[in-house]
Amino acid sequence: MVSKLSKNHKILCTSRNYREVVELSKIKNINLKLIGKHGGSTKEGKLHSSIKRMELLLGEIVKFSPDLTVSFCSPEAARISYGIGIKHVAFSDSPHAEAVMRLSVPLVQKLLIPWVIPKNEFVRYGISKDNIVHYKAIDASVIVREKSRIKTINVDKNKKTIVIRPEESEAAYILGKTESDNIIYEASKENNPYNIIVLARYASQKNRLKEKFGNKVIIMDKVVDGKSLLTITDLFIGSGGTMTAESALMGVPTISYDAAPNYIEKYLVRIGLVKREVNPKKISVLIKKMSNENKANRKKARMVLDSMEDPYLKLVQVIKKIYNL
Repeated sequence: MVSKLSKNHKILCTSRNYREVVELSKIKNINLKLIGKHGGSTKEGKLHSSIKRMELLLGEIVKFSPDLTVSFCSPEAARISYGIGIKHVAFSDSPHAEAVMRLSVPLVQKLLIPWVIPKNEFVRYGISKDNIVHYKAIDASVIVREKSRIKTINVDKNKKTIVIRPEESEAAYILGKTESDNIIYEASKENNPYNIIVLARYASQKNRLKEKFGNKVIIMDKVVDGKSLLTITDLFIGSGGTMTAESALMGVPTISYDAAPNYIEKYLVRIGLVKREVNPKKISVLIKKMSNENKANRKKARMVLDSMEDPYLKLVQVIKKIYNL
C-alpha cells in the first residue's frame, strides 16, 4: 500500500524501532522514519513508550502536515490525528487485541476489516457499524501475492524442513505465555529426521531459545522475508497469526497452536487450510502425517487466494468517499 500510494501522493511512513519491522523494511526497501520504540512486556513499559512516542511523533506530524492518516490501529496515530484534526482510516484483523482497539477504534473515521470478522466485534469498542467497511480478503493474501525476490536459505536438502514460529509473548493479549517451548521440545527430540527452524520475534526470545535448545534446532539469527522461508518449508507450526495465514495461503501444510484465538485462524481451520492442535505431543504425531500434503494443499490454497480482493482498492474507495471525490 505504501508503494502504491507513493505514486501519486506524498507519504510519511513511520514505525516504532521494533526489530522485525525495521529489518523487514530494509529487505523490502521501504523508507521508514523510526520514532520511539517498542515498550517491551510490562504495562508500565508499554505506557511509557507510548507517551514518549506521541511526544516525538507530534512534532513530525505537525511539520509534515498530512491530509490523511492510514494505520493498523495505532493508538499513537489515533490520538495525534484526533488531537490535531486529521482524518484517520485504520485497518484491523485483531479485535482480540483489546488494549489497542480500545485506544484507537473510537477515534478513527473509517475502519477496514476482513469480511470473516463480524462488525459487532469492533462496535463494542466505540465505533458505529456504518463506519466499518468489510473487504473480501485476509491480510496475508496481500503478502502472498506480492512479487518479492525469493532469497536462498541453506538447509539440508535430504531432510524435510519444519518452521516453528513462537507466539508474540510481549503482546498485551498474550503476555508471557510460551506454549511454543513445549512444541519445539517435542519436535526436536532425539533422532528427529527434520530440519527444525525457529523464527523468533524478539532478540530476547531468540537468545532464550538458543540457550534452552542449543544445536537441536536452527534459531534464525536474522529477520528473514517470510515468503523466502516458506518456499523451502514442508510444514509450518505457528501461533495462529499472520504468518500462519501466509503459510496456509501458500499451500504449506500448517498447524496452529492457537495462542491468541482469532477469526482469521478459525476461518482457515474451517476451510481446511490449517489444522489446529494445542497439545505438543499430538502436534509431533501430526508432523509425521502432514509433511507430505504439499501438492493437494497448494491447489486448494490457490483457489482460496484467487477468490480474494485487493484491500488497497477498498482503501481507495473509502478515501474517495471521505473527501467526496
